Formats: sequence, C-alpha cells, structure tokens
Amino acid sequence: MTIARRLVAEVLGTAFLLATVIGSGIMGERLSGGNVAIALLANTMATGAGLVALILACGPLSGAHFNPVVSLAEAAQGRLAWREAPLYVLAQIGGAFAGVAIAHLMFGEPLFFASHQIRAGGAQMWSEFVATFGLLMVISSCARHRPAFIPFAVGTYISAAYWFTSSTCFANPAVTLARSASDTFTGIRPIDVPGFIIAELLGAAAAMLLLGWLNPAKRQTN
Repeated sequence: MTIARRLVAEVLGTAFLLATVIGSGIMGERLSGGNVAIALLANTMATGAGLVALILACGPLSGAHFNPVVSLAEAAQGRLAWREAPLYVLAQIGGAFAGVAIAHLMFGEPLFFASHQIRAGGAQMWSEFVATFGLLMVISSCARHRPAFIPFAVGTYISAAYWFTSSTCFANPAVTLARSASDTFTGIRPIDVPGFIIAELLGAAAAMLLLGWLNPAKRQTN
C-alpha cells in the first residue's frame, strides 16, 4: 500500500471518527431533554460502535491509527517508519477538522465555532493521562498477542473510559484540537487544549516505557 493511499485512509477514518463523536453528541443532547447522562450514553455507544467499524474498515489500509500518539507509538515499536509518522499526524489532524465540519453541516451548525465547554483542572489532566495510558496499553498488548481483537478492544475500552474518566476520554491530540472548534456537547475550550495534549503525550510515553519492559523485544538467534 503506497503512503498516499495510507494517508487518505487515515484522513477518511479520522474524519468519520470525529463526525461520529460530534454528531452523536449533538443528536444525544437534542433528544435527551436536558438529561446529560442520557446524552453521554448515546455519545458513548455511537463512538464505541463507530470505532470498531472504522478500525475494521481502515485497518488493512493504513493500520487505522486515527491518533497521533498511536502513530508515534507504532513508530517507536518499529511498525511505522519514523519518516512517515509526521505525515500520519498531519493527515489525522486534517481529517479530524474535516470530521467536525461534516458533523456541523449535517446538523445545521456553523462550520467551525470555538467551544465554551470548560474542561480544566488537575483531575481532568490526570484523567487524560490515565485514558491515554490505557489506550496505548490495550493497543500495544493486543497488537503483540491478539491483533485480530484490536478493533473490539479499542471500541470497548473507549466506551468504558467515557464513563470512568472525568474528562470523558479524549486520549487523542488530533481529536482534542478538532473538538475545540465545536461549541457542542463534546467540545473543549481552546484554552484547555494544551493541558489535555500534554497529559495525553505523557500518558502515551509512560505506557510505552512500561510496556517496553513488560513485553521486551524477542532476541534474534542464529
């Protein structure tokens, strides 16, 4: 698969992921009658199910990363060339903003508009660290031992993390950036974005360090 085709797959997959996250958030909020728990449940179910479908569809094409920290982790483990990692990251960020625009157009919202959703404080930063650590743990361990289960493991993990983290589990710098351009149920204030991204990068780095020790590379024997 050429790099151009893989990058297009990453753009499409990330765009549909954001369209799912933003669109289901808008729909859930509109139909829930002010019940935030029901809106979050609808958002959770759609996101988890969408992730499974998108990873199954795009996995054979690009690896279905949809997430800069996943691409960086794949490069660190030798499953993605380092020279290609920045291209993956740019494709994911571009796809994420495209997905926001797609969702807004479907629901008659402005194309982009800065979020006012407050997501600040130490608890939220810690939640993003934990959420990203867990996501990398799930992906890395499944890739090594049960690769066929990755789509289902990721979808169910993200669904669970929507509820066990106070941040509702962004765990993705591209998603975090794009959601700052959506003043809807799933948005995040632009001022809160840097803290989330730093926590996500730190969580990913910690996961890779620990998993590198837990799953040491096998030595070649002659």
